This record gives sequence, C-alpha cells and structure tokens, in this order.
Amino acid sequence: MVWSDLHCRVERELRGRSLLSPGSTLLLAVSGGQDSLCLLKLCVDLQPRWGWRLGVAHCDHRWPSDGGIAAHVEAIAHQYQLPYYQTEAENLPQTEAAARAWRYQALAAMAQAEGYGAIATGHTQSDRAETVLYNLIRGAGIEGLGTLPWQRPLTATIQLIRPLLTITRPETSEFCRHHHLPVWTDVLNQDRHYRRNRLRLDIFPQLRQEFNPQVDRAMAQTAELLTSDRDYLQAQAAQLWQASYSPDPPQLARKIIAPSHLALQRRVLRQFCQQHLPQAPTFAQIEALIPLLTAPQRSQSSTLPGQFILRVEGNWLRLVDSKHG
Repeated sequence: MVWSDLHCRVERELRGRSLLSPGSTLLLAVSGGQDSLCLLKLCVDLQPRWGWRLGVAHCDHRWPSDGGIAAHVEAIAHQYQLPYYQTEAENLPQTEAAARAWRYQALAAMAQAEGYGAIATGHTQSDRAETVLYNLIRGAGIEGLGTLPWQRPLTATIQLIRPLLTITRPETSEFCRHHHLPVWTDVLNQDRHYRRNRLRLDIFPQLRQEFNPQVDRAMAQTAELLTSDRDYLQAQAAQLWQASYSPDPPQLARKIIAPSHLALQRRVLRQFCQQHLPQAPTFAQIEALIPLLTAPQRSQSSTLPGQFILRVEGNWLRLVDSKHG
C-alpha cells in the first residue's frame, strides 16, 4: 500500500476529532461513485492500523438509471473480502430530499441489524460547500449553514461520521484515478433538473473563476465555524428552556426569557411553537412573538398555525386555542 497525503489527513481527522476508536465496527455507505470508493479504499488501507470490523452497505433507489450499480458495488465489496449489505427502495419518489431521507433510514436499519456502531459516508469538502450555498439561498439560519457535521447520532446506538470533509471532489477523483478504482458514473449527476447538480456544474465553477478559486474551502470553513456556534447556542437554549417551560398548560415564563440574548429568545420561542403547533412557524411569526416577552397583560399574538395564539397572562406566555378564547 502506498501511504498518501489523503491517508494522513483522514487518519489525522479520525484521531483529532475522536470520530472512531480502535476496534470499532464501521459500515461504509458506498454508492459506487468516486467519493464513496475513495472512502472505501482509505478505510481498507487504514483497517490494519485500527482493527476495525468493516462492512459495505449499498442503498438501491431502484430508479430507471440505477441498473447495474448494486451489482457493481457488490463485486467491489467481494474484491476487498468485505461483507456486503443491500437495501432496495419501494416506489421511492425521484427527488433529492426523498432519496436522502430514505438512505439514512436504510443505512441505520442495516447497521442495527448487522451490529455496526458507526456508519461512514463519503461527503467531501465540496459537498459541504454546496450545501452551505444551497441552504443560504433557501433562507436557512445557522441551523442550515452549520451543515454536514463531522459526526451526529443516527440512532441512540449508531453514529454517522464523515471522514472526508477536508478533502475536495477533485482530490477524490485523482485518488481513484491513481489507484485504478472502478468508479461508476451516475448519469443523474449530470441532470440539471436537480438543483444541487446546477450548483455543482454551473454555479460553483463560475464562483471559482470569477470570485474565489478556493470558494469550496471558504464555504466549508464557514460551515465549520457555524457548527460550533450552533452547538453552543443549542446548549445555552436548552438550559433556558428547562428554566422557563411549563407543559400543562403549555406556557413560557416571560421574566426568565426576557433578559436573555435575542438569539436565545428566538430559539426558545421556536422550540415552543414547533412542539405545540401543527406546523413550524415562519421567521416573521417568531419575530412577532418577541415583543410579547415584555408586553402588557392580555397582549397576544396574531393567529399562529392551527388557529392558536400566544397570550400574556401574568408572568406567562400561554398558548391558547383562538377558537375557544
């Protein structure tokens, strides 16, 4: 085995971020594309140093363009003498969101059934940058911009890890070429019907050419910074929630929330609404609730989803069904 810069960088992130321990059970999500084959080869090469139990998992969407991919991935797994697991979708809508949600569910189910404690995906720095821009265009806040973290729990016992987040897509392509890896070219990756593909094929090349040749790295670093900020705010908001929330009837203690920073006020109000309303409130609806924290008695919000209102009653912001007063 030739020890490359990518081997060093991945191992450094695995150790430095405590993504995996020696002897871990690791299920590799392999689509057949260059990023996942790069991940597979790197993990196979690192396995003797770490003592992992590796397996290969493939999620077959069963879309018309997917013919032959599953057999291709299975052959690669057998070449590496690794266990191979496969799940097939049934009537999966041909959309990015539906496919992504189903894949995570399917991967978690395979890991659970086969006794794996972690799942690794081949998300790269380029994926992270594209997701930041995509979510920014959609109007996401820090939750959407601090995207694709290095690890997160999929279930109570299974961690999702992304070891390639410092590696770009051109680097995975060169790694696969150098090691003669049999990359499967997915025709859907060239289909501009999908917004993510338009970002990848059209927008990012223009950004690199006209604004910043290192735009992928810059946006990925932004995601890294915002992920830390988000985690801190979540922890602070959780403490404020515990101190201010009362479930029966659903209400919030105004005097506890009002002195807090606006960022925490927004988070607690949004969590309250998401927990008790039939659909998530908009940004404008949350902004309209903030003055109620210091408003006079009997002040109330405009109607929220589900015909509810928030009303000031003493020290409390109380959720009231507007149909029944």
